[in-house]
Amino acid sequence: MKRSTAGGLVYSTESGRMCPQCRQPIAQCLCQQAARATPAGDGVARVSRETKGRGGKSVTLVRGLALAPDALNALGKQLRTACGSGGTVKDGVIEVQGDHCDRILDALAKQGHRAKRAGG
Repeated sequence: MKRSTAGGLVYSTESGRMCPQCRQPIAQCLCQQAARATPAGDGVARVSRETKGRGGKSVTLVRGLALAPDALNALGKQLRTACGSGGTVKDGVIEVQGDHCDRILDALAKQGHRAKRAGG
């Protein structure tokens, strides 16, 4: 067993690496679970259209929603269904294939989310 200069356990042969804050194994770290539980975003959905790196095809992006990953996936499914289009959720951003900014703004407003158009 090694101890850090601050006196905390760094590595244990039983459970591997240890978290310096909560002193639990990394797999059971309470600090990391709390950080993952708080979603990123300010609560204002920014709806924009993008074509860069997509072979000229447009994609509507929804950014800034402070939702848990499961709720974000469910909202993405509802928006894709409302637009009658495909898409995905990547890194907290909902992507819907095609130019559907107006439809998505209406759908978000009906569900009570604050949404505004971003970009051009």
